[in-house]
Amino acid sequence: MVHLTVPVTVDPSTPTSPEPVRDNSAEQSSVPSRAGFVVSKAVGNAVIRNRVRRRLRALVRERLTDLPAGSTLVVRALPAAAQASYPRLAIDLDAAIAVARSPRERRSR
Repeated sequence: MVHLTVPVTVDPSTPTSPEPVRDNSAEQSSVPSRAGFVVSKAVGNAVIRNRVRRRLRALVRERLTDLPAGSTLVVRALPAAAQASYPRLAIDLDAAIAVARSPRERRSR
């Protein structure tokens, strides 16, 4: 499971408050993308969780430059990740990032 947060760019021509608009474009372009990992005990013991975390870290490191500057990626490992091979994790991660990057539609409840 992957969550992707992309920084919001504010259009300076559309004021949203009476406060002066601050130009953050220079700050946002210099902020690198970052990633975090959630690997719960449901995945396995400490050795298995660390192995999954190391594999995911290596996979995300290769893909982090493709994300927008300043974005935050959170990867949550599911229990099936403990038995998954490295190529399988790569395929699943690519698919999850693609879904996270696609625009979301309103879901009816």
